[in-house]
Amino acid sequence: MSDFPFPGLNLAVATPFDSEGRIDFARLERNIERYIAAGVRGFVLSSGTGMHVYLSTEESKSLVKRGAKIINGRAKIIAQTSALLVEDVVERTRYAADCGADGVMVLPPFFEGPTDHQGIVDFYTEVAKAGLPVIGYNVPQAVGVAVTPSLLNELSDIPGFCAVKDSSGDFVKQAALIRTGRPVMNGTDPLMLFALYAGCSGAIWGGAGFAPRTCVALFEAARARNWEAARDIWTSLEPVMSLICERDYVQSVYAAVELTGYGAGHPRKPLRGLPADRIEALRGALGGLAEREAAHHEPR
Repeated sequence: MSDFPFPGLNLAVATPFDSEGRIDFARLERNIERYIAAGVRGFVLSSGTGMHVYLSTEESKSLVKRGAKIINGRAKIIAQTSALLVEDVVERTRYAADCGADGVMVLPPFFEGPTDHQGIVDFYTEVAKAGLPVIGYNVPQAVGVAVTPSLLNELSDIPGFCAVKDSSGDFVKQAALIRTGRPVMNGTDPLMLFALYAGCSGAIWGGAGFAPRTCVALFEAARARNWEAARDIWTSLEPVMSLICERDYVQSVYAAVELTGYGAGHPRKPLRGLPADRIEALRGALGGLAEREAAHHEPR
């Protein structure tokens, strides 16, 4: 859809932490500058990959505020504003709007929240009144609520609801969502090439944080409908994108960004860094990506 506000690659930024587990804003600025230099034109702040659920409300807000100030209009900004209470989601969304965010990504009510369609529709209707375009977040394996094609159609009729990010990991179900004609954003790393070919409207991609130039090139090839080039690029990405989704996704992304020079420190407790054998497996799966990305770290 030509008027879809978040086409292409939207990078879910791994929140950098220092050795004491605090947000490292200096490293955040350095990484965002590098990502913009690599061609990234959309960012998700306080994302799942960025450990949203392990940030306090004030930390998440400070991350959105500082990130938006660094980006300063050079790329689209999506802020995750998920929370248990709808009133908190609304308040966070209004705050994100004040900071200059272009939209928000919001989980459906989780931890024993409503699972019926009307309850989900009512929730997103209230969130959308906060004034920013809303991206629903379909990750049923984590929250117990699945966005089906019929529910997506209902949600898309809400003024301000603009898309669903599908992180279900089930391409058959994602293809069914895409067939509704409603905007769908892929959020499952190993499915990226297939989702692009199937016609997804865009993507929110955590794994792009360790290979931004290569991932941007994939989207450029797909936009040009040069599927042979896209397939060649995907050949270099697929091994590591599949590996990080086998288990310990967030920890794997943090380890991989270290290996390619976009370091974000260690994931925050209770998550732990990967063991040495897993890091070596990542190094092997990255192949030439590490050298390719490491050659372009400084902003132009």
